[in-house]
Amino acid sequence: MPLPNERIFFTDDIYALPDGQRAELIDGKIYNMAPPSRNHQRIILELSIVISNYIKNRNGSCEVNVAPFAVFLNDDNKNYVEPDISIICDANKLDDKGCHGAPDWIIEIVSPGTQSRDYGIKLFKYRMSGVREYWIVNPERKMVNVYDFENDEATAVYSFDDTIPVTIYPDLSIKLSKLI
Repeated sequence: MPLPNERIFFTDDIYALPDGQRAELIDGKIYNMAPPSRNHQRIILELSIVISNYIKNRNGSCEVNVAPFAVFLNDDNKNYVEPDISIICDANKLDDKGCHGAPDWIIEIVSPGTQSRDYGIKLFKYRMSGVREYWIVNPERKMVNVYDFENDEATAVYSFDDTIPVTIYPDLSIKLSKLI
């Protein structure tokens, strides 16, 4: 007996969703997204302020974007994600629709509904698409997984009380317990 064909979705399907409905598209599969919690939003805000101020104070050219912000990881129309924080250093990747290609640094804040995606499929997709650094911030466990894809370093795991070095900015480190 043949297996049922699973429908493949495209970015046009994401744009056709009703206003206010958020979803991501990974390899043609739609993943609906629930609204983030207040704590989730607070972590995004505080991290993005620290990173943005760091870049501005050094007259850097990288840009910090927070969700909802479209990232088209591959040169296809079957992958569309909205990372919580995306840092893009190549202005040629940016247009009014979002980022076309891999951001330099992505930070995802784990929610109960996104945990398996953040630690699984997104980890793989981000690495394969050329993201240089990927952080998974887990507010419930007060832990941060840092992946240094650029230097192919092993995963480092930090607590919110640790001072976490940023690999793409060697003179930047962040202590989450001071922010939230």
